[in-house]
Amino acid sequence: MYQDFYKTNLKNLGNGLKRRILAHSENLMTVYMEFDEEAIADTHSHDNHEQITYILEGEFEFTVNGEKYLCKAGDSLYFAKNMSHGCKCIKKGKLLDTFTPQREDLLSN
Repeated sequence: MYQDFYKTNLKNLGNGLKRRILAHSENLMTVYMEFDEEAIADTHSHDNHEQITYILEGEFEFTVNGEKYLCKAGDSLYFAKNMSHGCKCIKKGKLLDTFTPQREDLLSN
């Protein structure tokens, strides 16, 4: 059996957010997110992680370092370490987040 195959459940985080951790290693992690319409991911930053977000479905208003961006399916964003970011889901949507290195905090929650 292939050891790096991961099958995890979709976890309800509350407030219209759901998360599924996909494949990961010490240096890389992919996370699938679902947002209900009007759901909000609070503004935050990561001290030790870079992140790329790819919008699979829906429409989102991202706030990055205080500036707002309307993003739709097919768009992607890059967040450097310590870059402030958050979003509001305008139309029910799905995101694919990639982090480097992996987010230990997500593995323990």
